Amino acid sequence: MNHLHGKTALVTGGSRGIGYGIAESLLKEGMNVAITSRHQETADAAARQLSTIGPGKLLAIAADVRDWDAQKNAVAKTLETFGSLDVLIANAGLGHFAPITSLTLEQWHETIDTNLTGVFYSLKAAADALIQAKGYFISIASLAGTNFFANGSAYNASKFGLVGFTQAVMLDLRDAGVKCSTIMPGSVATHFNNHEPNPADAWKIQPEDLGQMVVDLLKMNPRTLPSKIEVRPSRPPQQV
Repeated sequence: MNHLHGKTALVTGGSRGIGYGIAESLLKEGMNVAITSRHQETADAAARQLSTIGPGKLLAIAADVRDWDAQKNAVAKTLETFGSLDVLIANAGLGHFAPITSLTLEQWHETIDTNLTGVFYSLKAAADALIQAKGYFISIASLAGTNFFANGSAYNASKFGLVGFTQAVMLDLRDAGVKCSTIMPGSVATHFNNHEPNPADAWKIQPEDLGQMVVDLLKMNPRTLPSKIEVRPSRPPQQV
């Protein structure tokens, strides 16, 4: 996959944050990119912004990763529009943070259903197309997938599970020619958990940094597979 021009990627949660940064980087490489968001107007607004970047073509799809039929439809629309699916980026995610005594059932299920089951739905829907293309599956996990913390029971469970899921399907799919990696970022300058990116976030990983990492993975010699990548800010602020 060293030559990305003309290949097709589907990026879940591609309307902002990490997903947007990845879509931007792939478009600059000449790839066709389908982005999903839970709301069509949000996906369309992001696609309008992205349309000025690079020679690749764009497709905006409304799809909630928690909805199996929506994921099948997103893959079908991508294949109908572009003819193939070479790369799936499972990026959509959210977090609820509370001690177990106050974490609600709804918060637990929304976190697990989005961050873990949603990735299963996305890959399950795309697996046949990725096998046909001998493509690449990349999940966006977190350092929370290896480092637990107070108030993180739902989020830690989802990201620990996502890391394990991606490594297991890597073994399932590699003989079919499909490569699988999980990227585990630390602090990223995004809207995650209602944060508003601002100049004080300059020390954090930027979405375009992760976009470049995805491009580097796709261009890596096919004999080599970085299956699990931890990435963190080089110099976080000193704790006082």
